[in-house]
Amino acid sequence: MLENIRLAFRGIWSHKMRSFLTMLGIIIGIASIISIASTIQGTNEQIKQNLIGAGNNNVDVRLYQGESEYWMDNGLPDNISVISDEQKEQIRSLEGVESATFYNRRGYADGITYRNTSLDSGSVYGVDAEFLKTKGYVIQNGRDFVERDFKEFRKVVLLDDVAVQTLFPGDNPVGKTIELRGEPFTVVGCIRKSDAFEPVINSLEDYYTYNQNTNGIVLIPDSTWPVVYNYDEPEEVSVMASETDLMSSVGKKVEDIMNQAVTGQTGSGMIDSEEEMMDGAGSSAADSGNVSYKAADLLKTVKNLQKVSENTNKQLLWIASISLLVGGIGVMNIMLVSVTERTSEIGLKKAIGARKNRILWQFLTEAAVLTSIGGVLGVIAGVILSQVISKMSQTPVAISVPVSVLAVVFSMAIGIIFGLLPSIKAANLNPIDALRHE
Repeated sequence: MLENIRLAFRGIWSHKMRSFLTMLGIIIGIASIISIASTIQGTNEQIKQNLIGAGNNNVDVRLYQGESEYWMDNGLPDNISVISDEQKEQIRSLEGVESATFYNRRGYADGITYRNTSLDSGSVYGVDAEFLKTKGYVIQNGRDFVERDFKEFRKVVLLDDVAVQTLFPGDNPVGKTIELRGEPFTVVGCIRKSDAFEPVINSLEDYYTYNQNTNGIVLIPDSTWPVVYNYDEPEEVSVMASETDLMSSVGKKVEDIMNQAVTGQTGSGMIDSEEEMMDGAGSSAADSGNVSYKAADLLKTVKNLQKVSENTNKQLLWIASISLLVGGIGVMNIMLVSVTERTSEIGLKKAIGARKNRILWQFLTEAAVLTSIGGVLGVIAGVILSQVISKMSQTPVAISVPVSVLAVVFSMAIGIIFGLLPSIKAANLNPIDALRHE
């Protein structure tokens, strides 16, 4: 085998230009496949990043009436009881759940003011001690809530950077007092996301999905929530899945446990995205019979969008594969020429005792080496082409090592398949006729 490989390299090197032109179809085909596959993978990762965020793997389980989010400003739903400590512990101990936080929330809240400045359409959360960790926030300035804040019902708040810039432009808010619906609260700290995440908003639906997180967030201890809003409000939950691919299954399990607090209801299936939240403005407590907890299944939305993207790009892969077929035909053609040129050499080898298998494997090896070199050069060209496409079109790419290895193996297989006919022809030559050939 090593001798065959050595002879193959010697034959390729002795006809450098011819060998390169033969490999060109393989190089172009493999380069096209690598660049398209890299673009597909990069686009899929961008879709996941845009919808899920910077790797927090959060699944939010909220109250919905039908397919629309239930708004607590319309009154407490009649059939929802407070989540028990036992249910909370069940959720925290689920397989695939790293952490969980339970909270009350008002989206698009009013009455958030500092002197004559107000925070319009901000969100107010009544949170527990796990909120920052689970939702991916860190303290930027000041301090976090401490145990005494919860036990002593202290009126303290944490503000995100949007709320700080709106209420305290160019000033340090720590120690100052803001008002929540007329109640004074002292700012004890400022928070920010631990990983910077800039969602790409291309439509109105994207705006609704992300708008809550871009209009400012105010956090207060859950123990002081009734001071501003209602007692015994049903809580929402956000869990951090240990892996992105577990988000759907974890969300469904949490949803089922949360719906144990719904009178006469069980888990009702996950929703596909958060964009339907704006449709819930007309919900009322008087008509809350079909209110239940649902998990916002962003991962399902991601997979649906990725499927559309992949189906489109797979067609391009098939088109690019045509060049491999053309390249394979070129290899077969040049190997037939090579057999004709080396007919005397084949006859001499047979005359001194070379068997058919020896001749067959020599030419098969030469074809496989030729296309393998083309495959390696194609992978290199594909990686370079992917980076060029990324720079020119601002499209992300992700080079897949398994795809690259598979491309080289596939190119070798092309050499074996299309080199088989010339190899068989060489192996079946009559040694006497071959020696007579000029």
